[in-house]
Amino acid sequence: MQLSDEEKKRRRTRSIAIGLALAGVVVLFYLVTIVRLGSNVVNRPF
Repeated sequence: MQLSDEEKKRRRTRSIAIGLALAGVVVLFYLVTIVRLGSNVVNRPF
């Protein structure tokens, strides 16, 4: 099956949107983790 140029463009746009959404979720989890741990991250024993 050969995709038309319009279908390729839609698929690429959708892939970029999904990638950006996934990156946003990762950043959100990272920020929430940092906020929840607070300054304990810096002061933890090694």
